[in-house]
Amino acid sequence: MFDQFNGLPVHPLVVHAVVVLLPLAVVGTWAIALVPRWRPRYGPLVVAGALLSVALIPVATSSGEELAHRVGEPEAHEELGESLLWFAVPLLVLVVVLVWLSHRQSRAQATSDPSDPTGPRATRLVTAVAVLAALAGLATAVQVYRVGDSGAEATWGSASR
Repeated sequence: MFDQFNGLPVHPLVVHAVVVLLPLAVVGTWAIALVPRWRPRYGPLVVAGALLSVALIPVATSSGEELAHRVGEPEAHEELGESLLWFAVPLLVLVVVLVWLSHRQSRAQATSDPSDPTGPRATRLVTAVAVLAALAGLATAVQVYRVGDSGAEATWGSASR
């Protein structure tokens, strides 16, 4: 299904989108995890970047399988590429939860609603999710590097070193 677009293989086109968007989502995650005041403004952008990346990863893996039929099977790259989704989805989930909790907490503080949790317990929860999101970002960044490096090795061989 995702073989070619106007005669060009889809895989390199989609992969470059993932290679740009996913690290940007990671950096954005780190930014909103470290600077809470940025969450309302940049949180939705980070969520959108992570969501688009997660949506494009299956397209990249599917188009990579089609390309492999034409040029050969890069086993290591294929295995690493298929695992990337398992890193990107937790990142997306944690960023969504972080942005949602932060929004809920700031709304409760603004309205002084006693039924909404805004105390130290809620702050600890938001902090814990921010730490987990930052760690998920680190793991995702490492995996993006590993996938990209194995792809470069499969494409260029020892010339990529």
